[in-house]
Amino acid sequence: MASIIHKLKIPSSTQFLEDVREFVTTHASEASFSESVVEQMKIAVDEACTNVIEHAYNNESNHSIDIAVIVNPDRLTVRIRDRGRKFDSQAYREPDLMAFAKNRKAGGFGVHIMRRLMDEVQFNSKGGLNETLLVKFRNAR
Repeated sequence: MASIIHKLKIPSSTQFLEDVREFVTTHASEASFSESVVEQMKIAVDEACTNVIEHAYNNESNHSIDIAVIVNPDRLTVRIRDRGRKFDSQAYREPDLMAFAKNRKAGGFGVHIMRRLMDEVQFNSKGGLNETLLVKFRNAR
């Protein structure tokens, strides 16, 4: 069975995150993922898009983000592409939850949340194009 790809393009502004969540909900539900798994996907995608807006595009709303929901028999992949500043996944370190709580810091948990909610998270960059892949397998968790 071939992949089914659904695409959405949004401006790089948090005001469009609800559109992204609805887009993911629609296509993940149509692909017969459970309500709890769909909720996990929505949170992970929201975090990924927020990171693009805040870090790759420095909250500049004149850019775009391309989102694709790719449905395969064994998995659903959400692909997020941007042309902003690259995320250095090699330099990323998991946050120290106790230190954050002790210092009452907020933020810095996006990648951690994505990795906890999804089965695979990949960050790729080539030729000025950044790509985040969020994968949920059908027979996992």
